[in-house]
Amino acid sequence: MNRHAFLRLGATAVLTTALLTAGCNRDETPAGSGGTSAAQPLIGVDYPRSDTDFWNSYIKYVPEFARELGVELKTTNSQNDIANLISNVQTFRSQGVKGVVMAPQDTAAVAPTLDQLASAKIPVVTIDTRPDTGKVFMVVRADNRAYGTKACQFLGTKLGGTGKVVMLQGGLDSINGRDRTEAFNECMKKDFPGITVFGEATDWKADVAATKLQTRFTSDPDIKGIYMQSSFALSGTLQILAQRGLKVPPTDPKHVFVVSNDGIPEELKNIKDGLIDATVSQPADLFAKYGLFYAQAAIAGKTFQPGPTDHDSTIIQVRDGLLEDQLAAPLVTLDGATIGGQPTVKYDDKTLWGNNA
Repeated sequence: MNRHAFLRLGATAVLTTALLTAGCNRDETPAGSGGTSAAQPLIGVDYPRSDTDFWNSYIKYVPEFARELGVELKTTNSQNDIANLISNVQTFRSQGVKGVVMAPQDTAAVAPTLDQLASAKIPVVTIDTRPDTGKVFMVVRADNRAYGTKACQFLGTKLGGTGKVVMLQGGLDSINGRDRTEAFNECMKKDFPGITVFGEATDWKADVAATKLQTRFTSDPDIKGIYMQSSFALSGTLQILAQRGLKVPPTDPKHVFVVSNDGIPEELKNIKDGLIDATVSQPADLFAKYGLFYAQAAIAGKTFQPGPTDHDSTIIQVRDGLLEDQLAAPLVTLDGATIGGQPTVKYDDKTLWGNNA
């Protein structure tokens, strides 16, 4: 069963629990689904930001899956600010939440907050990001190192192993920014040593990304590839390419190959129109679904073990006591053909959440 077929089954689906420990029955369904009489657990969900299409899509999906799974929500928005997140968690505690779902953007500074929640016996699920230290019940994200590797293989192959590329990095205080950056650099050094990589730290800010890209083009006008670690940089990148007469189709020798991350509808449209060339589709829908699912499971006393899941993902043990459910995040291209050894999905594939948003 593919992951989208699973989604269509909705809250009435029986979740195979081969990964559950002996304390969980194999035929058990999530609390609140399938007509169960269990009380709806109260879960606090902190939205990390609302200034990108990706996170706005996630925000839309959360209440939809809360209804499907049968959970009650309290929500806040930390707006990419760790101080706001700390304050929001205190609000959740005062509201009596039984579990918390969050996506801390500063994955080091969140540790004391996680310790406080652990002391209060309030389980935490982090989605998209993984804390550098501290205890959480489950991390729900995709393999972010694979993001960097996929972008590297695509650009390296398209450029024939030579030329200059710009990597618009996210925040390096985030495990996501570090994972994508390190994997991209390692892949380029190993497989495409003839390509020069200019890493530009942006702190996930669109204006910073645009300024740094413009400056880089001024000093190196022969840039032939761009790796955006998130779609936050999409609009500014396209504007700069247009200003420089480089917003041209892939058949034009002046074309600059662009790989993004997220899989938002605008990216898929841009791939169709030849404005960018690829993206890695982060599952905004499944981040919402499984963030709530694991929080619900934690409240119910369930436990999990490393191994394959019934939703086309794999739970890995990151470190002692920390599990991560790595959801599928395919590379999306115009033709869906394998490139650089990387399988891809065609931009109009209906299994992509961006085509159903």
